[in-house]
Amino acid sequence: MFERRSLAALLAVSLMAPAAPALADEEVLRRTANNGNLVMEDVPEIPASIVSDLNRYQNVRSASFQAWDADGSALYVRTRFGDVPQIHRVAQPGGARTQLTFFSEPTGGVSRQPNGDRMVFTMDAGGSEFAQIFLLDPQSSDDAVMLTDGSSRNGMVVWDRAGESVAYLSTRRNGSSNDVWMMQVDNPETAEMVLESPDGTMWGPSDFYADDQKLLILNYVGNADSRVHLLDLETRQLSRLAGDPDNPSSNFPFGFDREGEGFYFITDQGGDFRQLAWQSLAPGADPEVVTGDINWHVEGGAISDDRRKIAFTVNEDGFSRLYLMDGDSREFRAVDAIPTGVIGNLAFSPDGRSLAMTLNTPQTPSDTFVLALGEDPMSYAGLTRWTFSEVGGLDTDSFAVPDLVRYPTFDSSDGGPENIPAWVFRPEGEGPFPVIIAIHGGPESQSRPTFSSTYQMWVNKLGAAVIRPNVRGSNGYGKHYMGLDNGFKREDSVKDIGALLDWIATQPDLDQDRVAVFGGSYGGYMVLASAVHYSDRLKAAVDVVGISNFVTFLENTQDYRRDLRRAEYGDERDPDMRAHLEAISPNRHVDKITVPLFVVQGQNDPRVPVTEAEQIVAAMRAHGSPVWYMNALNEGHGYGKKENSDIYQQATVVFFEKFLVGDDEG
Repeated sequence: MFERRSLAALLAVSLMAPAAPALADEEVLRRTANNGNLVMEDVPEIPASIVSDLNRYQNVRSASFQAWDADGSALYVRTRFGDVPQIHRVAQPGGARTQLTFFSEPTGGVSRQPNGDRMVFTMDAGGSEFAQIFLLDPQSSDDAVMLTDGSSRNGMVVWDRAGESVAYLSTRRNGSSNDVWMMQVDNPETAEMVLESPDGTMWGPSDFYADDQKLLILNYVGNADSRVHLLDLETRQLSRLAGDPDNPSSNFPFGFDREGEGFYFITDQGGDFRQLAWQSLAPGADPEVVTGDINWHVEGGAISDDRRKIAFTVNEDGFSRLYLMDGDSREFRAVDAIPTGVIGNLAFSPDGRSLAMTLNTPQTPSDTFVLALGEDPMSYAGLTRWTFSEVGGLDTDSFAVPDLVRYPTFDSSDGGPENIPAWVFRPEGEGPFPVIIAIHGGPESQSRPTFSSTYQMWVNKLGAAVIRPNVRGSNGYGKHYMGLDNGFKREDSVKDIGALLDWIATQPDLDQDRVAVFGGSYGGYMVLASAVHYSDRLKAAVDVVGISNFVTFLENTQDYRRDLRRAEYGDERDPDMRAHLEAISPNRHVDKITVPLFVVQGQNDPRVPVTEAEQIVAAMRAHGSPVWYMNALNEGHGYGKKENSDIYQQATVVFFEKFLVGDDEG
């Protein structure tokens, strides 16, 4: 039997003194679902009509590319046919997806053994994000074997070129430091730390040198400061190749070149955008920028096994453009055979003759595609779709395609950004439509024109327009734009939402009197902050795993990520910064939140602890304000299990129907 904390206990974690009579504990309606794993307070029963009406939207699948098999004749994808995504094998374009793993938890990233069939993948328990590394032989009927200790957090797994060992990030030493470890996969007892993190930042492997005696290392300090190092595995000597602590820049290792004389990496050392560069391994060498003529972020890519071919993608105003490059001459060309959308998970086949990818468009969920390549590193033929994910029988051709708009903000004429980009999904008809502003997390994430059955459900079932803004601090628009919300400038991004409300008021097809805000993680903070500042202009707010107080968040987030978050939000140990963070924290201002609030949380969230949700709920109730609260006891930072996410999505639609679309003032 699950025991909910009493209201008095909840109030103990709240920093907001009651300003109105608190709701009595017995006035809070509690119920559970999914064998007691989903706890709901003041969330009404979901009408059967809603469950039936949303069923198709909640049965949309995807199939993201994970890896090639050893001979390049088949692919491994991640898709869901039960409650959570698992690893499947696809033998031919349009072929059946043969399931290989059968866990009750979703599997993470997959990496296949060089010159072999076995693969490693990661998986956590209950959304804790303390992922373990597993070894799977898809040619065997044996279950996957866990290689790591079962308690530390592990990730960034990289095979050596011999296919015998893996390097990976792990907190095994003390539970908090992000060190680099190695192990022989056939003998996990050989696991040893090869690089002890000298500070509280993240250190992880990227690529092995041809002789497996050197390792490229990423040191991630913050979203505007990351560095590349070279680790000699024999001497354990560490040398910094790119990035300067005294002049921070973003630098992400890509891989060693074919001759072993240098390495490729993504850097913004030379300008506002991240560019692909090559740099010699010689001491003191400077980077040679390859893509200097492209004024957008290079976002990622892949190198073929023989290092002759390179593929990379560029984020052009939210859309992906694919390029092929000759690894020797460093000449490149754009590929025009890809549908407009967002590309990820690039990987060359073992023979380098094909390039697999995940492609997502506004009207199609993520599926796996393969581009046929020529002998010349920059030549290509046709694109073949390998997976055709189910979309619940919906006509996705009728789905709304978002328009990219730009609106001025409060300081556009006073040194601030010229405009704020936003994606707008509009229903059919003339309106005026109610509006749901969906704010991304990060804070350095980016809203992109991707497929979302949730947004399409809101458009088609609620008749609401959905706006996804990229307020200052978002990625994809240069490092200057991304840094405009740092430190003491945090609430400037909230003012960008105020400017969006101004813009909505100028649009005849949008109803300025029916606007809701929705967001998760940092986007949850933005929802709460928007409710603090703009309750008189909003009708409802949905906060999913959001930050309600920056000080308690920084003090309670998992140890392994605390310093990374301090680099973004500010160090709460500094008195001036602590006072600022307290001053802008939403749970200190619940008296200003007058709109209905729905708070959604996962009990095992390592990023934004459950206490962030509990204290905003307690503070709202102490102030006499009703609030819906949903907490999944077997989830973490968001809902990964279908049975939980289904009820959460249904409850969100009920919430919007009651407080946004209808006339209920709450």
